[in-house]
Amino acid sequence: MPSLQVREMPAVLYGTLQEHAKREHRSLAQQAVVTLARGMELTVDPRERRQALLARIKEAHLPALELPDAADMVKEDRAR
Repeated sequence: MPSLQVREMPAVLYGTLQEHAKREHRSLAQQAVVTLARGMELTVDPRERRQALLARIKEAHLPALELPDAADMVKEDRAR
């Protein structure tokens, strides 16, 4: 995920952003992203992001993993 560094941010703006983050139980970075998205009239819904990611994973058709039977593994370990 890309990152952003802001230099020479006015103290008043930084303090206000910090207050909003605390009130919303977010980190400063999370609050900055939410505030920027709102200002640009974009939605940043974590549920939508998760659903989109899950959909991409399902579409990837990853091969199923064949895991050994746990009971067999325990028996093998005890036999050592």
